[in-house]
Amino acid sequence: MTDMNKEAISVLNDLIETSKDGQAGFKTCAEDIKHPELKNLFIKRSADCGVAAEQLQSAVRSMGGDPQTSTSVSGDLHRRWIDVKSMLTGKGEESVLNEAERGEDHALKAYRDAMEKINKHNLVGIRDLVERQYHGVQRNHDQVKALRNQARAR
Repeated sequence: MTDMNKEAISVLNDLIETSKDGQAGFKTCAEDIKHPELKNLFIKRSADCGVAAEQLQSAVRSMGGDPQTSTSVSGDLHRRWIDVKSMLTGKGEESVLNEAERGEDHALKAYRDAMEKINKHNLVGIRDLVERQYHGVQRNHDQVKALRNQARAR
């Protein structure tokens, strides 16, 4: 396996963890929220993150690597923090949206870091996939932020 393949697999495995974190995080948000439209949105976003992880895993396998299959420790800790915070402050719409936005901030950073590594190491074989997913993460972030701002204004 070439050094470029190893670097590409490393980048993709980091993003698999991020996608798995998003999948679990949106699932937690869906479980915590009462509003039916938001619940459906979070269920859809969770499924979208699952598809993203599968695409990344497939790319890793195609390069001869072993894809990541689990969430990150930091993502697990964030979800535990959400659970504790929800017990103390309630599971209001704005609170759940705040935590969803915080998760999307993390995902955006992970994808920006991945794009920097891709450009630095000229990993052209994975650029299109990662860039396409980055734009999806940006849309998720913007939508969650807009919904949070609406909830805050009510």
